[in-house]
Amino acid sequence: MKKMFLTIAAACCLGVSAMAQGEFKVTELDGFNLHTYYSNDVMGDASYIVEGNNGLVTLESPLFKSGAGEFDEYVRKLGKPVVARIADYHIGATGKNDIIVAKGMKQEIENGGYAAMINGFKKNFGDAMLLPDGKMVEQDFDNDFSLAGVNFRFEHGPSTDFPAASVIIGNQVYLTHWAAAKAHMNALQISSPAVLDAEINEAKEALRSGCKVFAGGHGGCAEKSDMKFKLKYLKTLKKAMNKCRNADEFVKSVKKAYPGINGEDGLKAVAANLYK
Repeated sequence: MKKMFLTIAAACCLGVSAMAQGEFKVTELDGFNLHTYYSNDVMGDASYIVEGNNGLVTLESPLFKSGAGEFDEYVRKLGKPVVARIADYHIGATGKNDIIVAKGMKQEIENGGYAAMINGFKKNFGDAMLLPDGKMVEQDFDNDFSLAGVNFRFEHGPSTDFPAASVIIGNQVYLTHWAAAKAHMNALQISSPAVLDAEINEAKEALRSGCKVFAGGHGGCAEKSDMKFKLKYLKTLKKAMNKCRNADEFVKSVKKAYPGINGEDGLKAVAANLYK
């Protein structure tokens, strides 16, 4: 796991001086609104605000100063108090405020592979980042808790992606690490055969959840059709891996199954991960 986090860190070390201005999108749901902030930063991070009747809950706050400024200003203009801050896979600019994390994430952030990743970011991004100073409060898995009049629940996500947490929000939003998209997945998402199997199981769980919005810390919001595509795509990768004798055959097989969709350039790296 530590190796995976270091790989992510290395892949993201492209500089942040040319970060684009972010965008916000509002999704109206039953009993609350979901505000999605597309940072357009080097990591493609997305942040979220759950707007209940009388308060706000932020999730996956931006890590970089420019994004944090935009995000905080947007939160301020909503005119409601922030009652809680949640960090699922991504810590960010939450200042001295307490943050809610899944059981086990505190240790990972302080001393585990996530800590190693953040140390790598510090070397490459330095003062461009805003790391949290508040206390981490762990929340048990599979227990409902209410914030701003909306129910939240941490559920176990991909077994290979610590802390393996997916957040169910109001029984309508399924938030996990990577959003589903009608595109090829990259080598950070599919880093081994074990990860491929775990992602297949996670996509099945997501569809079984009954949610209608599928969000990710990378990529933003997606729909049920996107998650269905993701599951079918992952199964195609699994079938190709079992059938093809080598990485080149694998790449040709997947390109043939999904001609013309975005992300073809990353297939060779995915194949290298699967045929080590």
